[in-house]
Amino acid sequence: MGNHRKQAALLSLLAPGLGQIYNKQFIKGLLFLCIDAFGLYYFIANLGHALWGLATLGETPSKFEKVGKKVVNVAGDHSIYLLIGGLITVLALLIFIAFYIYAVKDAYDMGKLREKGGKAPSFRKNIASLMDKNFPQVLLTVPAIGILFLTIMPIIFMVLLAFTNYSSPEYVPPMKLVSWVGFDTFINLMQLKSWSRTFFGVLQWTVIWAVIATVTTYFGGMFVAIVIQQAGIRFKTLWRTIFIIPYAIPQLISLLVMRNMFNGQFGPINQYLGYFGLEKLPWLTDPFWAKVTVIIVNMWVGIPVSMVLILGVLTAIPKDLYEAAEIDGASPLMKFKSITLPYILFTTVPILIMQFAGNINNFNVIFLLTNGDPVNGNYQYAGSTDLLVTWLFKLTLNNNKYNMASAVGIIIFLIIASLSIWSYSRSRSFKEEDMIR
Repeated sequence: MGNHRKQAALLSLLAPGLGQIYNKQFIKGLLFLCIDAFGLYYFIANLGHALWGLATLGETPSKFEKVGKKVVNVAGDHSIYLLIGGLITVLALLIFIAFYIYAVKDAYDMGKLREKGGKAPSFRKNIASLMDKNFPQVLLTVPAIGILFLTIMPIIFMVLLAFTNYSSPEYVPPMKLVSWVGFDTFINLMQLKSWSRTFFGVLQWTVIWAVIATVTTYFGGMFVAIVIQQAGIRFKTLWRTIFIIPYAIPQLISLLVMRNMFNGQFGPINQYLGYFGLEKLPWLTDPFWAKVTVIIVNMWVGIPVSMVLILGVLTAIPKDLYEAAEIDGASPLMKFKSITLPYILFTTVPILIMQFAGNINNFNVIFLLTNGDPVNGNYQYAGSTDLLVTWLFKLTLNNNKYNMASAVGIIIFLIIASLSIWSYSRSRSFKEEDMIR
């Protein structure tokens, strides 16, 4: 009686399912044995080739050979297919190992139950338990597997590309193989003059843009919200509606309209400047004015979001605080600094951090308004207003520099993650969260 748990666990270590059969769970044991047999068959047939493919990324490229009077394509190894296939097999192996551990633990637990004089539940009771107590886990299994293969695996794949030389036209399978190069891509990005000048120039503008875009939209929205909320302002609903219109219109339409309005030659804005005798400005063709333009347009589409958010906070501030401040003789500025601003910041700092991270990756405003232009002759595949994310887009889709784009993507993630964690951990919202609870 005292060895049931050990014997069941050892049998399951030998083959998942044997422990369940030992515990007289025959149907469950046979089902586990079938899964085990299928897994062994699959991994015996594929695991060796998958690991070889991940390690080497192929050894024989495709080539054309003359056979008689015809030239035929002799298929070889495809590095990217080998990388993807290897990742799929490794992830499937991890799932199989998790199943193996579960089978051993289940056999051990049922053996322990038998030692105490209990009886292992029947297959019918197991099914009933899955449909009742364990139904949430069953329901989440399929989405979890989908996330593993459709979200996590592509992310791993893109990260691994940064450690290869996968780029066009030099290394494009199947005619040419891709190989592992370690950290060479990152070293070239930081040290190779043609790339480092572009990277640090685009990075500098990305940080400047993110800070200015976040500050202007946030405090612009705060200003509009406070003005609308003042007691002497009439038609508050009308003003809210007017200011929310830029947000309600699809951003694609707004940005394309703005692009036409700021057109250097025929745009309405330059025409109005001409009517007043002012010089036309190169809004989208000069590097400085192009950056000014994207900041102005971003304020137009971003201030309504902050306004709506802060209006909700203002309505939640207790009126008693303002009444007490008035009794103490506080001026409007003092009430703002002592009551309004701390409440707004305390509530919205996490969202402010999200807006900052979003502005680092603000693809739409830059791409639709300037497409990263004007052209900068000192940059590699980037323009004067390109952010890291739009540069990554150009590297990937326009120029097929996949390894460099992957390295840039990793750096973007590290910047956003580190800044977001650091800034949020220092905010009052984080420090006083436990006090609120």
